[in-house]
Amino acid sequence: MNAYDTAQAAARLLDEKKAENISVIKIEEISSLADYFVIATGRGSTHVRSLSDELEEKLKAQGIVPARIEGYRSDSWILLDYQSVVVHVFTQEARDFYDLDRLWADGIKMNWTEE
Repeated sequence: MNAYDTAQAAARLLDEKKAENISVIKIEEISSLADYFVIATGRGSTHVRSLSDELEEKLKAQGIVPARIEGYRSDSWILLDYQSVVVHVFTQEARDFYDLDRLWADGIKMNWTEE
C-alpha cells in the first residue's frame, strides 16, 4: 500500500466512525515530515480517543502499524505517525487553535472520497 492509499484508508475509516471535517493534504513536495497529513475532528475528547483507537486497530489489521502515537493523554489532539502519513485527530477547539489546514495551505488538498 502506498502513502496515498494509506491516507485514503485512514480518512475512510475515520469517516465511518463519524469524524468530522476530514482533510487529506499532500505535503511531500513542501516538507520532509511526511507525504500526507490526514486531519479530522472528533466531537469531544472521548470521541477523539475512540477515533484514534479504531484507526490504529483497523490499520494494524492491514499490516500498517504507527511508528509512534503522541498526545493520547491529551484531551484535545492525538497524532498517529505512520511515517509517510501523519494523522491528526482533534477536538474542534484544538483544531481551530492549531489551524493546521491554514499552516499547510501550500499543500495539495486531496479528494479522498474518489476511488
